[in-house]
Amino acid sequence: MTKFLNILVFSIFLSNSLLYGQKKTLNTKSITSKIFVDGKLSEVEWNTAETASNFVMYQPDNGKPISENKKTEVKILYDNDAVYIAAIMHDENPSKIKKEITNRDSFGVTDYFSVFINGFNDGQQDFRFYVTAAGVQIDCITTESYNDYSWDAIWDSKTTITEQGWVVEMKIPYAAIRFPNTKKQTWGINFLRSIERDVQIYSWNRIDTKIGAELTQNGILEGIENIKTPTRLFFIPYASFYNQKDDNQSDSTFKGGLDIKYGINDAFTLDAILVPDFGQTKFDNIVLNLEPFEQQLNENRPFFTEGTELFSKGNLFYSRRIGGEPTGYPDLAKNEVVTKYPGTVDLLNAIKISGRTKNGLGVGFLNAITEKTFATIRDTVTQNIRKEVIEPLANYNVVVLDQRFNKNSSVTFINTNTTRNGDFRDANVAGLLFDLNTKKNSYNLNGDFKYSTINTTEDYNGFKTSLGFKKTSGKIRYEFSGKYISEDYDVNDLGIIFYTNYHAAYANASYRILNPTSIFNTFKIIEEANLEIQNTTGKIQENFLKTTIGAKSKNNTYYEFSVLYAPKETFDFYQPLASGRYVYIPKRLTSYFGFELNRNHPLTVDATVSTAQYDEENRQTYGIYINPKYRFNNQFSLEYAFDYLTKRNDRGRVGSDSNGIVFAERNRETLQNTLTGKFALTNRMALNLDVRYYWSYAENHEFFTLQENGYLTPNPSYNLNKNRNYNSWNLDLSYSWWFAPGSQMYILYRNYGLEDTRQVEKDLSSNLKNIFNSNLTNIISVSIRYYIDYNVVKNKF
Repeated sequence: MTKFLNILVFSIFLSNSLLYGQKKTLNTKSITSKIFVDGKLSEVEWNTAETASNFVMYQPDNGKPISENKKTEVKILYDNDAVYIAAIMHDENPSKIKKEITNRDSFGVTDYFSVFINGFNDGQQDFRFYVTAAGVQIDCITTESYNDYSWDAIWDSKTTITEQGWVVEMKIPYAAIRFPNTKKQTWGINFLRSIERDVQIYSWNRIDTKIGAELTQNGILEGIENIKTPTRLFFIPYASFYNQKDDNQSDSTFKGGLDIKYGINDAFTLDAILVPDFGQTKFDNIVLNLEPFEQQLNENRPFFTEGTELFSKGNLFYSRRIGGEPTGYPDLAKNEVVTKYPGTVDLLNAIKISGRTKNGLGVGFLNAITEKTFATIRDTVTQNIRKEVIEPLANYNVVVLDQRFNKNSSVTFINTNTTRNGDFRDANVAGLLFDLNTKKNSYNLNGDFKYSTINTTEDYNGFKTSLGFKKTSGKIRYEFSGKYISEDYDVNDLGIIFYTNYHAAYANASYRILNPTSIFNTFKIIEEANLEIQNTTGKIQENFLKTTIGAKSKNNTYYEFSVLYAPKETFDFYQPLASGRYVYIPKRLTSYFGFELNRNHPLTVDATVSTAQYDEENRQTYGIYINPKYRFNNQFSLEYAFDYLTKRNDRGRVGSDSNGIVFAERNRETLQNTLTGKFALTNRMALNLDVRYYWSYAENHEFFTLQENGYLTPNPSYNLNKNRNYNSWNLDLSYSWWFAPGSQMYILYRNYGLEDTRQVEKDLSSNLKNIFNSNLTNIISVSIRYYIDYNVVKNKF
């Protein structure tokens, strides 16, 4: 009996080792004949290629073998120019295959097939290529912490729906990926298949969700030999036309320029924009900002979003600083006023070099130069006009060295530098980071040390350091971390930081169900605790206990509930806008509940309700967000979002008088409506609509004076009107056509306006009337970009 048990245990152990521990291997073969990427797999070479099969479920029931009626088979061939991938996906009911047509790099509600390629087989970075059942291409560069979908490669694909399911055929040129210059190649590879109607994803090599690191779980591709890394040189010339008109003026502008992408070697790529044109990027969602900090905006400019994973290390690079608002303001004489103050600084040119060697060393270099910018000033007595520099010629520089090892760990050095001509301030920040994982990706140790130097009329230095430990695998996970930030730590010339001069401790613990049960497909509960103490005074700056529960039901509706309790009153050292001053914040209890319906249905809804209750009479916050989306068919969909927030008896600084700093008790309401529409003419051509109306007001009803101890006393004598009523309108209607690989025509109509007054208007219809009666700006623009591959041109000649 004992012998039988030993054999049984050994058999189970061996089978588990074979199933979960070994990487699958696929062998490919070289071809000399031409493959036509048509989704038909008619070439005889496909019949002799080795097949990758036996897929297992990635989500939700991790590790479950795929059923026979959804069998998936993948084959790979290669020649001197590219690898070719064929995927046959069986389906017992092809008419139910989801195939919504979307814009490039957007998944939508559709089945898809994907290949993950790691040419260095180092578990550090994948090049991922997706094709949806509607034929839409999606690609990205992926690390364990970053998915860069703004990266676009030039590759070819075609899909066909058959009586047995659907087929994908792909051609991925070597210029689109990275691999070492060696005779025999060994690549990391994996394949993914999504079956959207069942909300299931399958992978060829199992991705074990109990393990925190996903990229180390690719399979192996062997058989590629004697290929050469191609010359990766691409030119992207563009031409654009803009016509802008409002009630006061109208002008037209022609622009032309060139972007260059050059593969320096098998690992590194240079990107350069010689004449920038960002006129067709998405509008910013500007808000009424009554906080003591600037509004942090999303980056919409392609150059600063594509291939920037290295530059995001350490959170020291906020790309909106480049070409953002001027840093200076003119000195005015007694009778002078500013008649023109540019809101942004023009970018002259920018380059970036990035890549990673076969030994795991990632190198990133970014440089950008912005133009000298002037404000126009008029003397109201003499009517003389003069100009003054508010932003000099400036140089922005980022350098990153990121050494990865053991396929899951790294040590990183990053330096950011801002140099401005003349007497304007300069800045330099350096950081050293480490991220260490155990061999089985079960535990993580991470930390950093960063040092900032500011050169201005009074030079100052500061630093920040942190250390954290995590358990990153299994059903139960936890984390402990601490950090210290000095008072003069300042990264805001090329980064962004709001809070400094404090030390903090943070901990969390979580439990999750990794495989479906009779009730849930997924489930997690997270407990968090945080404490921040201001260095100078020893007062509590932040404290909370937080519980978050998230679950996906068997019908794939996702629910999430969270409650946060701050048991101690805290002190805000920024709202007073004065050094050494602070204001108290009462204890608070905040919570939210949200759900998202299964998005496979034509009508789906995402909704959240939130509330915050303060330990102060009648001070409270309520919010509601509702986001319905209706998919009329595979081509046409509309999405509407309603976002409402009200704050009763909120408090914030409004000014000062002879008694000191003045705070107001105020009521605030914010309403945001957005409408998004998509009509896909084909999988390469679409009409898109983006509309946003934003309205917010703050109405003050009682004033206070801030005391030295941080508390407020009534100030009945203050009677200045510090109310705000803010309206913003944006409309973008665009037509995009990917008429050739990497080449696009883009036509945009934009209409926008802004109203900001001291007169509160609480009637929505009146606010709409006011914004539409204001001086709206209309822009029509046409842009054409054409992607030229040096290899294609060379072959033709």
